[in-house]
Amino acid sequence: MKQRRRSRQRPESNDPSFRELFTPKLITVLREGYHLPQFKADAIAGLTVAIVALPLSMAIAIASGVGPEKGLFTAIVGGFLVSMLGGSRFQIGGPAGAFIVLVAATADRHGVDGLVLATMMSGILLAAAGWLRLGTYIKFIPYPVTVGFTAGIAVIIFASQLTDLFGLTLTEKEPGDLIPKLVALFNAAPTVNAGAVAIAALTIAVIVGLKRWRPSWPGMLIAVALASVAATGLDVETIGTRFGGIPSMLPSPSLPAMSADKVLAVLPDAVAFTLLGAIESLLSAVVADGMTGRRHRSNCELVAQGAANIGSALFGGICVTGTIARTATNVRAGAHSPVSGMLHSAFLLAFMLLAAPLASYIPLAALAGVLAVVAWNMIERPAFRALMRSSRGDAAVLLITFALVVFRDLTTGIVVGFSLGALLFIDRMAKSIEVEAEAPLVAGDLADTANGEREAYDAAAVTDPDIVVYRISGAFFFGAASTVGTVLDRIADQRKTFILDCSGIPLVDSTGANVLEGVAHKAAKQGVLFYIAGASPQMRKLLTAHGVKPPLVHYRATVASAKSHARAQVRRPEPEPAA
Repeated sequence: MKQRRRSRQRPESNDPSFRELFTPKLITVLREGYHLPQFKADAIAGLTVAIVALPLSMAIAIASGVGPEKGLFTAIVGGFLVSMLGGSRFQIGGPAGAFIVLVAATADRHGVDGLVLATMMSGILLAAAGWLRLGTYIKFIPYPVTVGFTAGIAVIIFASQLTDLFGLTLTEKEPGDLIPKLVALFNAAPTVNAGAVAIAALTIAVIVGLKRWRPSWPGMLIAVALASVAATGLDVETIGTRFGGIPSMLPSPSLPAMSADKVLAVLPDAVAFTLLGAIESLLSAVVADGMTGRRHRSNCELVAQGAANIGSALFGGICVTGTIARTATNVRAGAHSPVSGMLHSAFLLAFMLLAAPLASYIPLAALAGVLAVVAWNMIERPAFRALMRSSRGDAAVLLITFALVVFRDLTTGIVVGFSLGALLFIDRMAKSIEVEAEAPLVAGDLADTANGEREAYDAAAVTDPDIVVYRISGAFFFGAASTVGTVLDRIADQRKTFILDCSGIPLVDSTGANVLEGVAHKAAKQGVLFYIAGASPQMRKLLTAHGVKPPLVHYRATVASAKSHARAQVRRPEPEPAA
């Protein structure tokens, strides 16, 4: 007897393949075809971004409590790896203002070696998050949280620059917390340096003026150059007087000092770097997508950020992340591909090799002015005002996140803000669910009409003395289970049939399934026929797994078919008269 072989076809999946998820955009661009016109566009964009990144990278590094060369090493090595391996065509990597607070605190607690080790560990964690495909979930950070922590970071950055903006001289080390910092700065007010104030004011005025009247010009670089010339002969602190200048070449790569105790000590800082780096990078990639109509690969981007942080740490740099302002500049400058980001790093390297001695003349007040403008631009003022007006819940999440970031720390602000945002969402979803009984909406069913509209009010069906119909609309999950369960427990004892229309339920969780299981058992004890109509295959599978299955309940595709079956079940033939 010949045995028939059954060919099994694997179902097609809409999920992207591993190659699609993790192929760098650089490879995609080269496969599409890359020619001289595209290279010219990328070269112009890369040079433009490098001019912006040069003063900014040094300013961020100094504000983070390390030397200006650390910022350049980070932008050169980390920026190159982000563009070469990343999942975005336009992402520009480098040191970011958002990290100033965390980097400064880590350097203060563990020293520069501990900071470099935390940066490397953060790179490993970011790469692992990408390989585990966790990049998809970063988008679940509520918008009020991102606006709140960005505004909070901006306040802290500005406060950290007050010393250099006014040229203050502190007798003791500047406190890290905001209130003690402001007290110390107020006590040092008599030491204000008029020259530093003038240089800072000049820098800010040039940046703001050029942005308004000549937006295509590199305002930050021009402002720093003019401030350096204006500072000649003034008694103001410069990069040279504080740091002795910057090196004219990259250092040799080396591993940071490591030990089990050191790793455990810096682990919380590495986790904080990872969380903020993932959020900042993917937000920057989303901004680039919105400006270009492209789509980035979030998990590939996290892997690239991980490699960039490891590379930066090997060369003694600090944390690398996608930078929104420089990425937007890259897009506006006409970039075509990740090659522009790679060239931006190459140009920065050339600037450092050729013009390192000139950096010694840059006044710290000018770099403080640059960061003051950056902090002002970081505060999303229209978004802040809109959230304050939108609802009390969003306003509360925004303000609590902002306050915790400013007066506590960044990690606490994000965690608490995210938790409050999640609770707010659960509350709104729970309130959005509706349970309707014997209403026109439940008199018909979507499947009963050709045009997708529900049937008109059916008085006969609604007033059927033997049938009661309930319809649930909305997500049936743990947040709404108590409300729905309370309503469903009021099943009229005098009715013989109970039909639950589930066609309006987009999802149900185990708590909702448990509620329906309890309702089904109660109906069975009362001798009531229980029908579930319109349940999706996924919902039916979950309910069945929780014991909501025949003969306890009967499943039907539509309310109409459930009614027909119920009437046939409850109808009994009249007994024939005796002969």
